[in-house]
Amino acid sequence: MSFRARLAVGSAAAVAVAILLASVVVYFLVRNELRSQVDGSLRSQVTQIPQLPGTGLQNLIAPHSYAIYVQADPFGGLFQYVDSLGNTYRPKEFNRINPLLPGVAAARRVALGTQAGGFHDAFLTGTHIHVRILTKEVISPSATEPGLALQVAARLTDIDNELAKIRLWLLLVAASGIGLAALAGFLVARATLSPLRKLSETAERVRATRDLSQRIEVEGTDELADLARTFNAMLGSLDEAQQRQRQLVQDASHELRTPLTSLRTNIEVLASADALPAGERAQLLRDVVAQLTEMTQLIGELTELARGEEQAAPLEDVRLDLVAGEAIRRTIRNHPDVPIEAELTPTTMVGRPASLERAIANLLDNAAKWSPAGSAVEVRLADGELTVRDHGPGIADEDVPHVFERFYRATSARSMPGSGLGLAIVQQVAEAHQGTVTVERAPGGGTLMHLRLDARPSAPAEPREPADVRA
Repeated sequence: MSFRARLAVGSAAAVAVAILLASVVVYFLVRNELRSQVDGSLRSQVTQIPQLPGTGLQNLIAPHSYAIYVQADPFGGLFQYVDSLGNTYRPKEFNRINPLLPGVAAARRVALGTQAGGFHDAFLTGTHIHVRILTKEVISPSATEPGLALQVAARLTDIDNELAKIRLWLLLVAASGIGLAALAGFLVARATLSPLRKLSETAERVRATRDLSQRIEVEGTDELADLARTFNAMLGSLDEAQQRQRQLVQDASHELRTPLTSLRTNIEVLASADALPAGERAQLLRDVVAQLTEMTQLIGELTELARGEEQAAPLEDVRLDLVAGEAIRRTIRNHPDVPIEAELTPTTMVGRPASLERAIANLLDNAAKWSPAGSAVEVRLADGELTVRDHGPGIADEDVPHVFERFYRATSARSMPGSGLGLAIVQQVAEAHQGTVTVERAPGGGTLMHLRLDARPSAPAEPREPADVRA
């Protein structure tokens, strides 16, 4: 059964239970009201019948059964006396004696005073006439006569007929209400679940076409609308991730094509190295090694870029000054001819130490690459901001907006080794840590990089001077 059908059936069942309960309550309220009117009439009769004039006991008509004559009976009802010996006394009208009322044994106990009187329902003896009977003890005319109990009965035929009609109408109303509830539940379920149906259809289209640009039209502010917005946001994130993946693959294939072509050419030339002078062969070998190194670096940066997008590494407390110190030492090994002057204030933050070290190393490597021989790279860490300055030629104004784009290389940098991914990785790491990285021309020449992170000063375990690393 579909969810829509279950929802319609559930709502119809809830309405059906409510209607049935209401019908039962209404039926018993009406029944009790009608019965209470009958009971009131019987109480009035049982009080006034003993006071009727001309009531006398007459001839025996059957064993323990006597006929009595009543000169005036304004009620025209059914009644009889029962004494403590079990004798019954029934009125006689126009040579017709009223039928014997049931419950004589109980009435005798009432006459004896061993049982209290009260109401009960029964059928007239030998008939299917439904009656309501009130039995009450009455005072005998003389102390020498046995005790008496008076039974007064009222026919319930009219009330039973009315209650039967009411039951029929209640059943018809309940059936109609349940049918309307089922129909309304189906219509409401279809309208309510329309966003879910659209969501399912959109998900199926996305699965079939792999087109993540599709969206669901959202209306309203309820929970289903929120679900649709969340689904649209998820599709947007997946679409963005897919676009980044495609762009990364396209850029990587483009960047790898040139060094691979050059490497293949050099290897083909080396295959016929016997015809080359020794000097040219050695130069080709150096070129091949350099190209392999460049490709290794490019592949490593692509891997780092993809890993940074996943952001799978857990967060932990990081001493940013110590991470920067490790990045400085690595840069010194790679660029021994470029001195680095560092002033690092002890700083703590929550982040991924490997990613932060790679980002700082990329900033330092970029600065060292552009620094003239013997010109120092200045590094400073304070107040959650790391600044790296070189004294190179600086960045052209037209290149500043693009330096953090993937594979972007300024015209002046195309003759130098590199993939154009280093600063893109720095920006990615900064954004992953809710930080920023900016670039500007330094006063007096050179480039100034600012890496701002959500960090806080941290006093080390032992007092120490700000780091000053030189090479």
